[in-house]
Amino acid sequence: MKLGIMQPYFFPYIGYFSLIKNTDRFVFFDTPQYVTRSWMNRNRILNANGEVAYITVPLHKAPQDTAIKDMRIDNSQAWPSSMTARFVHYKKYAPYYRQVTEFFREALLQPFSSLAELNIETTKVVCRRLGIETQFDTFSEMDLKIGPVAAPDEWALNITKELGYGTYVNPPGGKSFFDGEKYRASGIELQFLQAELRPYEQCIGRFEPGLSILDVMMFNSVEAIRDMLGEFQLL
Repeated sequence: MKLGIMQPYFFPYIGYFSLIKNTDRFVFFDTPQYVTRSWMNRNRILNANGEVAYITVPLHKAPQDTAIKDMRIDNSQAWPSSMTARFVHYKKYAPYYRQVTEFFREALLQPFSSLAELNIETTKVVCRRLGIETQFDTFSEMDLKIGPVAAPDEWALNITKELGYGTYVNPPGGKSFFDGEKYRASGIELQFLQAELRPYEQCIGRFEPGLSILDVMMFNSVEAIRDMLGEFQLL
C-alpha cells in the first residue's frame, strides 16, 4: 500500500494529481510554515498573449512563521470573479473553456477563509471530476503520535510508519534531501514519481509544461487527462 504526503497547493499542476491517483492514501500536510511566492496561493496559466502568467489568491499579512493551516484569505477583494475573468481569452481556442469556467465558479461558490481549506477542498473537487478515488486526510486533523523529527525527510518517514504503509511516494523535486537508508531500515520502500507531462495543443505555437491543472482541463477531455495521469516513471 502506497502513501503520498504533500502540502496543499492552489490548483496545482498535473503531476500533483498523478501522485494522488497513484497512491492509496494521500495526506495534506498543512502544518509546515507558509512560504511566500510558492504554489500555496498561486499558480500559472496562459495570458491573452500566450505568455505564462500567475493567478494569485490574496492573503492577509501574517508573521513569517505562520503555519499553512493558519493563513487567512483576504476576501475583501473579489478575487474569484477577477480570477475567472483572467480565463476569458481561453474562449478563443480552448475546446473545454465553458465547462472549465463553470467548474471553477462552482468550486469557489463556498466562501473560504482558510488557504489550506481552499486548496484541500478544490483539490478534492478536481479529483472527483477526474475520477480519482484516493483516500484523503489532513495532517492537522489526524492526531497522530509520530516520533521526533530530526531532519526534513523524517516527517514523511514517521507518518508512513505510524499509518502502517509499506511504500512512501514523493515527487522527484524532494529527492535530494531524502535518505533512502532511513526508509529501508524502517522497512519502507521509498519511491519518487516523475510525471511525464505529455505535450498537448495550447494554440500558442509551443508547449508550456507544468501549468495549473486548469490549463490542462481547458484543452483536454476528462478521458485524455485520466490517461495522462498514468504516464509517469518511478525513480
